[in-house]
Amino acid sequence: MGFIRGFDEDTLREVVDTAECDARLAEIDGQRSLPALLERVWLLKVLGRLDEALSLGDETVRFARMAGTRQDLLRSRVLRATVLQYRGAYAAADQEMYTCAAEAEGQGWPSIAAFAHQHRGRNAYEAGDFAQARESFKRTLFLRREAGADDAALESALRAIEAADRRRGPALVLS
Repeated sequence: MGFIRGFDEDTLREVVDTAECDARLAEIDGQRSLPALLERVWLLKVLGRLDEALSLGDETVRFARMAGTRQDLLRSRVLRATVLQYRGAYAAADQEMYTCAAEAEGQGWPSIAAFAHQHRGRNAYEAGDFAQARESFKRTLFLRREAGADDAALESALRAIEAADRRRGPALVLS
């Protein structure tokens, strides 16, 4: 998305241009296609309008379940889980992201599995579980490579792994 200006180093959340996000939200407000609904959920989330984002996220999951593909449903569920993350419901978000990642991997959809693992890692990172974050980011990197992702996507996963390593601190030596 062109609205992302970078990522916050403490949370790994997107840093966005709120004016552009508000304008885009107004532009697509009445659209009912699944891509428009997903974009609206994301915009509401990054704008901090979390109650609206969660309500629309629930609607989007129902829409995808009835009119979309299984892949659409997984993307919708992961996006809704990111709203839960932003609301501080880390355990619920983790469970949903884990389930989606496992299903995507089981179906042989590496790009969707990578999407789920990336967000699961960001959720764990924000919750302070840096070991889990690192594992999720490593899985993201592996799946992106498998899916033939471009260098920018691979670099993003590597940066996330490094961020988790920095926050995790030195490894404990067991004797």
